[in-house]
Amino acid sequence: MAATTTIPLLLLLLAATVAAAAAAASELSVYHNVHPSSPSPLESIIALARDDDARLLFLSSKAATAGVSSAPVASGQAPPSYVVRAGLGSPSQQLLLALDTSADATWAHCSPCGTCPSSSLFAPANSSSYASLPCSSSWCPLFQGQACPAPQGGGDDAAPPPATLPTCAFSKPFADASFQAALASDTLRLGKDAIPNYTFGCVSSVTGPTTNMPRQGLLGLGRGPMALLSQAGSLYNGVFSYCLPSYRSYYFSGSLRLGAGGGQPRSVRYTPMLRNPHRSSLYYVNVTGLSVGRAWVKVPAGSFAFDAATGAGTVVDSGTVITRWTAPVYAALREEFRRQVAAPSGYTSLGAFDTCFNTDEVAAGGAPAVTVHMDGGVDLALPMENTLIHSSATPLACLAMAEAPQNVNSVVNVIANLQQQNIRVVFDVANSRVGFAKESCN
Repeated sequence: MAATTTIPLLLLLLAATVAAAAAAASELSVYHNVHPSSPSPLESIIALARDDDARLLFLSSKAATAGVSSAPVASGQAPPSYVVRAGLGSPSQQLLLALDTSADATWAHCSPCGTCPSSSLFAPANSSSYASLPCSSSWCPLFQGQACPAPQGGGDDAAPPPATLPTCAFSKPFADASFQAALASDTLRLGKDAIPNYTFGCVSSVTGPTTNMPRQGLLGLGRGPMALLSQAGSLYNGVFSYCLPSYRSYYFSGSLRLGAGGGQPRSVRYTPMLRNPHRSSLYYVNVTGLSVGRAWVKVPAGSFAFDAATGAGTVVDSGTVITRWTAPVYAALREEFRRQVAAPSGYTSLGAFDTCFNTDEVAAGGAPAVTVHMDGGVDLALPMENTLIHSSATPLACLAMAEAPQNVNSVVNVIANLQQQNIRVVFDVANSRVGFAKESCN
């Protein structure tokens, strides 16, 4: 669906469920808006995965009990693929912000902006709680904002008061584009929660193609001081989770849950969360192995090792579409998968996928499940729809994983959103752990 029709469709769907969502204090609906022109889920995923290379380069650049609150989430058509419904300002202006676990800074396209990708912009002039932040703000260096100009005149000149200092301005690359923004604060609303004085970037101009850019903005769910959990303080006790609906789903439910209360699943299995000081936004976990069916994949020793210096290891990311494994890991996984499927006509490549086969030639149940094994005894058995992606037009299916690109990310494994669908993923930063639980979001 064209970008110009995607947002109105989402707003209509979201508005239709506001009353039902408001009735549940700990849960709001999650929506998925992938309705591509192609009738086949396979072609849709291939189109989305073309933007993964830009996403992976983005990853390489990253260096009291509260109840559970929720916000509605939908899927966008370009990575980051899912969007969360949020309110910004007083009175609240509704925005669809891309849900990004690998970014800290939140930003929104603001009016006026003639080069922003949507006409639905946040209007600072209409918010009584909006405030621009000066270059002297302690937040400015965190957003890599421009330093305050040097005082003019003699050395005895007193520094000007903050009210007369210029607004903190910063620029940021995103996918194939970049944007200019002013640092600001306003009230952010997620579900029934209001977070006053939330610091974010107010985008005033975009340079370059906006195809892969979030239409209205981005909500940073990373681990740094600018991210949601840090700015919310004790409100969410360092915990959030999500369940992402399938790309095949036309009737949507799912959620972003915020907080450590009873709304988080009891059946969740946790693995330790690792911290990389050079890529501090990212959520690393320690994968110990892969299995296809009942057979363990034979990978070279140290293939999954975490190394903060090189960035090696495994990242759980909401914005990458298909899971990527380093070259030796993917080669071994592919070999074992092909051995068990044993497609008579062999395998073909299609887009990012190189293990596609004729499903008419393979007996029902002939495709084995893939399980990701992690520290803590976590065995994440991927549902079949998270392992294979089917064409609805032809008898064709592909292993829905790929090799990491041969660039700075060649040492990084990424567990992506296609493999996370219909699984509740819990990020418990307070206790340094990531959890997984089966949950139907469709």
